[in-house]
Amino acid sequence: MRILNLVLFFAFVSYSFVALLTEKHPFYVPKHFPKLVYQFKDVPQGRLRFELGRTLFYDPALSRDSSISCATCHLQYTGFTHIDHPVSHGIDGRIGTRNSPVMINLAWNKFFHWDGGVAHLNAQAINPITNPKEMDMDIVELLKRLNNSPFYRQRFYAAFGDSVITTPLLMRGIANFSVALVSANSKYDKVILKEEGVAFSEQEKRGYDLFKKYCNACHTEPLFTSHAFKKNGLELDPAFKDFGRMTITERKADSLLFKIPTLRNIEFSFPYMHDGRIQKLKDVIEHYSSLPTGNKNVSKELKKIKKPFSEEQKKDLLAFLKTLTDKEFLYNKDFSFPKGER
Repeated sequence: MRILNLVLFFAFVSYSFVALLTEKHPFYVPKHFPKLVYQFKDVPQGRLRFELGRTLFYDPALSRDSSISCATCHLQYTGFTHIDHPVSHGIDGRIGTRNSPVMINLAWNKFFHWDGGVAHLNAQAINPITNPKEMDMDIVELLKRLNNSPFYRQRFYAAFGDSVITTPLLMRGIANFSVALVSANSKYDKVILKEEGVAFSEQEKRGYDLFKKYCNACHTEPLFTSHAFKKNGLELDPAFKDFGRMTITERKADSLLFKIPTLRNIEFSFPYMHDGRIQKLKDVIEHYSSLPTGNKNVSKELKKIKKPFSEEQKKDLLAFLKTLTDKEFLYNKDFSFPKGER
């Protein structure tokens, strides 16, 4: 095995990736962000692991029929979600029950998926890969497929020192890409960091004041999520019958609780809500503005909102939400489809 590993390593080095051995992993911690949740005990380390994760993320070979990749439902320019239909579509045109969540600032997440069914980023990817309505790939078959690929054996050896691809290595490989998806360079961030020459407009200021008063309890800045599970006033969809957090905990009290998503890049991550039932951001604002306080599917934070917002207040809040757009993140070439030889 040692001889095989050495052969694979030198083959990899000759494969034109020498420069990656000394490059840094692109993950960083913005100075105005809170303490990390993700523990970097063994990943990431260097650019090689990031590039491996990026290749895996964009590779349709991770699905049973090699027709879709992780990126199929997580498009970079929409904040790593999809916009072409309310809920995700898998292989063979199979339709899921939820809108794919954005992949933004995942290193600060305690739970993943709308129901919080996964509690560690290193394990998150196994769900969509094996879900029959998504990639529908048997993990044993996937490992065989990858281990039969000289390309991947070379890359895993260079990244982890082992050419035998296992489930833990595969999950860590993908996590090395997803953990790097840090968005912290929006107009909001520049204002908060007092960047010279950047300031909110009067309308954005008014919207920010409204946000801090009525929205920040759940969409807590600077991450714009508290990572809690709340009821958002939506009735159960009779077609999907998705009870949210209760599907994981089996506690009746958790019925219709869904994980609060980040609002970063919200301008481009439509459609909205866990089932994508609202298409436009202005209609999301209208939804929360007009929620009856007697609605049993409303968490206590939403009951405190002064209703309804005036038309001017709605426009002000919309203007502020657009300051959360981070175009550097949405068009970062590091996060796009990897170009190179296969």
